[in-house]
Amino acid sequence: MKNVLFVLTSNDEMGNSGKKTGFWVEEFAAPYYILTDAGYNVTLASPKGGQPPIDPNSDTEDAATEDTKRFDKDKKTQEVLANTKRLEDVNQEDFDAVFYPGGHGLLWDLVESETSKKLIESFIANDKPVSFVCHAPAILKNIQDTEGNALVKGKKVTGFTNGEEEAVQLTDVVPFLIEDMMKEKGADYSKIGDWEPYALEDGLLITGQNPASSTKVAKLLMNRLK
Repeated sequence: MKNVLFVLTSNDEMGNSGKKTGFWVEEFAAPYYILTDAGYNVTLASPKGGQPPIDPNSDTEDAATEDTKRFDKDKKTQEVLANTKRLEDVNQEDFDAVFYPGGHGLLWDLVESETSKKLIESFIANDKPVSFVCHAPAILKNIQDTEGNALVKGKKVTGFTNGEEEAVQLTDVVPFLIEDMMKEKGADYSKIGDWEPYALEDGLLITGQNPASSTKVAKLLMNRLK
């Protein structure tokens, strides 16, 4: 039985913009169900513990998917989500992999979290896969490999595109653009059409471009753990 750690944001505000945010429901629900339906143990954590904020834009009818509809009726999983562990209380040794769902919220807490940074680097140092979808690849901004280089340098990666950020009209709100950051760090960043499913695996690193890519990321991670 494999154990996977999910790390979600605790932040519900987009900086000083007055806009509400959090994690994106689809990016949590689809991977959660793919892994738990296959018999994997999934543990949830967030910087503050307890209920992580759901991005209100991800909880609308037009953002709904089969997985989000399942989650809406799933009281058991809602209860699990309401009781995430504090990130500082989890240990890499207890898990086989880590997965970060996206949503804009993490740009203001998990990207700069030293606890999260050390956790991811510990997974890498112990030859365990780390996976991210949509905005979550932003967290790789400060992550280093075992030799002290940027983890993404020379790696095939993807993440929320400049075009997608422009489409949601948040280019001037976010602290940085993921596509630009990846290229500045020397990553081999690639993308396909806006909102199309796209995910990449390079060694221990798995990344997905947008909400529609969450299933692909989960399946790559599951295959990696077999």
